[in-house]
Amino acid sequence: MSTAEIDGIRADGNQADGNQADGIRADAHDVFDAAHQINPYPRYRQLRQGPGPTPVRLGDAEVTLMSRFADCAAVLQSQAWGHGNVDRLSPFWDQQASLPGSFIRMDPPDHRRLRTLVNKAFSARMVADLTPMITSLVDTLVDRALAAGGLDVIGDLSAPLAQAMVGQRLLGVPAADAEMLRSWELAIARGTDPDALLSAEDAARRDSAGANVVAYLRDLVARRRADPQDDLLSRLVAVEESGEVLTAAEVLGICVLLLVAGMETSINLVGNAILALLAHPDQLALLRERPELAPSAVEEILRYDTPTQFTMRVALTDTTLGEHRFRRGDGAIVLMGSAGRDTDVFDGGERLDITRYAEPGRSPRHLGFSLGLHYCLGAPLARLEATTAIRTLVERAPALTLATDELSYQPSLIHRGLRSLPVDLSPAAR
Repeated sequence: MSTAEIDGIRADGNQADGNQADGIRADAHDVFDAAHQINPYPRYRQLRQGPGPTPVRLGDAEVTLMSRFADCAAVLQSQAWGHGNVDRLSPFWDQQASLPGSFIRMDPPDHRRLRTLVNKAFSARMVADLTPMITSLVDTLVDRALAAGGLDVIGDLSAPLAQAMVGQRLLGVPAADAEMLRSWELAIARGTDPDALLSAEDAARRDSAGANVVAYLRDLVARRRADPQDDLLSRLVAVEESGEVLTAAEVLGICVLLLVAGMETSINLVGNAILALLAHPDQLALLRERPELAPSAVEEILRYDTPTQFTMRVALTDTTLGEHRFRRGDGAIVLMGSAGRDTDVFDGGERLDITRYAEPGRSPRHLGFSLGLHYCLGAPLARLEATTAIRTLVERAPALTLATDELSYQPSLIHRGLRSLPVDLSPAAR
């Protein structure tokens, strides 16, 4: 991405796009083409301007794109929609090859049982207790960057922070293994996209990384069973309710979920936020003037440039959405990234406004952490990490500027995040 392209994401999101609304072809590969990855929002706007839910071809199947807020929210909250794993209904992935145990792709009653158990270990108090550790680590990382005169927001701030909190503090992964797990996690994150949108190489890297991370975590789980520590993994191993315990496979699945969804969301939320602020100097100046707006700024980024662009759902029964009928087994791609820009719901939805969520009730809730049964379990931790990192960097670097003309995104379609984000910092901030 060049600085000119960053300018193209300002204000109304009108980056140049040669395709007109009537040129949208009914093929998911066109909608998710790499040409739209830098700025997918003009494409989303075209979809919203259409007649409603949009059928597209996805490999050998036909699925429906949900681009409007109302449709996305309805699917996410409806019990008629789920993942269809029990009956192998999903048109999105080879369910026989999925990673073990992860309840992110489960439907009730298994999902409800596991989430209830995990909630006991992933308590709000536990997250709040991490605040001093997060603050101290962010200060250390920013101190180091100020001494160097610059940093890569991804590699030197958001990734080390997420690795320390999720990998080391929650799961007990040794710091020396962080980079190895990060490489596996990125391959798995790419592999969570619909199978039909993956190359053979993408699928092979996902499968190899999945096998490696499961073997690694299986050993870690065994060690925690034998010698519990003060971390979330030990709590997961020990958690119990009404005689039910998490099985080894279920604990592994939850760990994979935390490493992939938890790490990627936190890392990309910080990167997307800093890039958006750099592209909107007025908002950056406002946040520097009013640092108490940092939590609102995080919510606005979750709406404006959410790190989770879409999710998939399957009709578990014959159902309707407005005038559209769906048969059991039909698939839907829920475009939360598009829903967040829906101007029928959000006033000035294409505009970044870090005050939007400063007053309760002023703006509708975003879908950045989903809705319903699969609302993000790690949302409180992601918010805490992002708020602390963004506020600290903006406060202590008064001349924060982009240090490159070329930026690129990770290949994952679901997880929207930069490979790197080099910035220059002012020595005067020290």
